[in-house]
Amino acid sequence: MSESGSGWRAGFRADYEAVFVEAWSPYIGAALLVLVIIGLMLNGLVWGVFGGVKFWGDWFNNLIGLGPLLGVPQELDGFLMHRMSLMNLMLLLGAFAAALLSRQFSPNRPPPLEYLWAALGGSMLGIGAALAGGCTTGGFFNPVLHSSPAGWAMWLGLLAGAAIGLKLLLWTLDNIEWGMQAPPALDVPEGVRNNYPWLGLAVILGVLLWATQWYGSADEKIAARAVIVVAGFAIGFIMHRSRLCFARAFREPFMTAEGDMTKAVIFALAIGIPIAALLFQKKVIDPYLAIPATFWIGSLVGGLIFGIGMVFAGGCASGSLWRMGEGHLKLWVTMFFFAWMGSTASAIFKKLGLTSIDETNVETWEVTRVGFQAYLPEMWGSWGISLAVAGVLLLLWYALVRYNESTEKFTLL
Repeated sequence: MSESGSGWRAGFRADYEAVFVEAWSPYIGAALLVLVIIGLMLNGLVWGVFGGVKFWGDWFNNLIGLGPLLGVPQELDGFLMHRMSLMNLMLLLGAFAAALLSRQFSPNRPPPLEYLWAALGGSMLGIGAALAGGCTTGGFFNPVLHSSPAGWAMWLGLLAGAAIGLKLLLWTLDNIEWGMQAPPALDVPEGVRNNYPWLGLAVILGVLLWATQWYGSADEKIAARAVIVVAGFAIGFIMHRSRLCFARAFREPFMTAEGDMTKAVIFALAIGIPIAALLFQKKVIDPYLAIPATFWIGSLVGGLIFGIGMVFAGGCASGSLWRMGEGHLKLWVTMFFFAWMGSTASAIFKKLGLTSIDETNVETWEVTRVGFQAYLPEMWGSWGISLAVAGVLLLLWYALVRYNESTEKFTLL
């Protein structure tokens, strides 16, 4: 083989390794994630996870006969027609493709005790998200991006919940011995592993063909779903490649004092908030689409429960989905209980009148017994104050993270 030929191959291999194998910086992942979210907003859409997860739980409750008792609708969309369900499935598929291309897909069986943690944590994720009106995406990230204090209220709950959850988890590690032995790893034949990159490429091509076919459909609903197919897949791919995880952003400072993931989330919000503000001012999209009627009680208490749950579960909603695509069996158990309890808790809270919308409210925002749709620019009549407050809170969060990295004052280990 000529030197030029071998050099070309070596260069191509190095490029492949840099893009598809070596982990991306979480800051690159954060920036790319914001770009996809802004792209969705330009198309009149918002990124959401819990709505799709709850939809899966609604299907299961109907399947086992609990749906009518809970008041779950009997006529549900298909899994690919429900907007957030489709987005979640594509996130999972995007992470799966990324794991194949990087040869990091590996069915992972945890110790028996972790299945119980997955069930407990997943259930708490469902209850917390139902109360807060969303997970770390729909209850925290999106509302903060949309200039709603509901996101910051959940932020406080998530911080407290992560700290409490970590203390409880450490107690179980010190006092429980049953079920801590990990089973043997599942062996994937070498021939299959060697073909992972080709399988990943096939998934990408299949998704592109799928999106193209839908985009050209005469059915407007299907054509609109083509954007979700591409965006959801891109989010899963980006989150896997950069290991972007909201659960780590809240957990790691208390666990190891490592703050890179937290700073990446802060970075994403710092660049996303002003861009989103511009879109709202230009009336490109209605900001209330991503603001839950839960400020402040539902957001704070729901965030607390969710924060404890995500420590035991091993991830939040989006983080669980992309790790499921990587092969972590614990997260499949987590997602099952997240979906089931998310559906069940949402139905019960509505029956109790906690999260039901007050139809007598004549204001522009929706009101429930656990809060209302709080939108700072409208409440204060000023975008300047709203953006300044967001900037101060982000700087405060960053300062606390940097201080903890240097002193480890907030670590619980």
